[in-house]
Amino acid sequence: MTARVQGRTAFVAHARALPGLPSVRPFLKWAGGKSQLLEVIDRHFPPALKEGRVKNYFEPFLGGGSVFFHVARHYPIRSARLFDVNEELVLTYRVVQERVDELVEYLFDYSAKYLRCGPERREKMYRDMRSRFNQDRFNVNYARLADNWVPRAAQVIFLNKTCFNGLFRVNRSGEFNVPIGRYVKPAILDELNLRQASKALSIAEIRRGDFASIRSRAKSGDFVYYDPPYRPLSATSNFKSYSKIDFNDGEQGRLAGFFRELHAKGVMQMLSNSDPKNSDPKDDFFDRSYAHDEFTLRRVPATRMINSNAAKRGRINELLITNY
Repeated sequence: MTARVQGRTAFVAHARALPGLPSVRPFLKWAGGKSQLLEVIDRHFPPALKEGRVKNYFEPFLGGGSVFFHVARHYPIRSARLFDVNEELVLTYRVVQERVDELVEYLFDYSAKYLRCGPERREKMYRDMRSRFNQDRFNVNYARLADNWVPRAAQVIFLNKTCFNGLFRVNRSGEFNVPIGRYVKPAILDELNLRQASKALSIAEIRRGDFASIRSRAKSGDFVYYDPPYRPLSATSNFKSYSKIDFNDGEQGRLAGFFRELHAKGVMQMLSNSDPKNSDPKDDFFDRSYAHDEFTLRRVPATRMINSNAAKRGRINELLITNY
């Protein structure tokens, strides 16, 4: 009886700590985002999360954060630990978390200027911003929050909202190289959602690091959701690149080994990935990598949105792998 009362009290405290989040959603469009799969993912969350017994949530491939924002909206977690190897992404999340007022001011100015421009002036503003973004990266200390993080985060959001297909892509040198998109009224500033995202992130620790960074933090009874860079379905489908770090089959195998390691500690885990059987029915890479009596591999329908050719986007299967 005492444990139940404490659990209910924690739920109320959480609800009070994170008010006004009925519609919070990702503030960045991120290739591979899970917004369209949330209903299916939620259906396969561990019962302990749905019953309010999971207090600590981990997401070591943060990306657009759609699953985190969904969990923060619907479940009484007390803390979240969010990691990504992309330093620009981590910087932007930290600014939204801690300095959203200043960020809104920058984005208001960018939005007002851009929306007043015709196509040619928009193109120039975009190219100037992209050039400044690539030059300024040498003046940013990504290890410590500083005043110049705020305009940097505003650049990230501006480019994300105005570039082609909302992609974040860098070359081997770390230069952002996506061309301009052709949006008539891009939502460069969505103030309400940014403020809601800031509230949701108030319970989060946000750090740069790969998935192994959570090794000493994740304990029995915690829940981890992994959304790594997807294994390409073909030699021509490999998207280059979210960061300067390649996530090849060796890294996929390392992640599978880490999944087993945390399973042995009693950590609840869910992992998403592409299903190679979409293109090669004989490719059992993930079936072998996650072969375990207590692991469940599900193939769920999804919509592919990353392809630059709209005609090649469509329904495919993705994988959901769980250890509960």
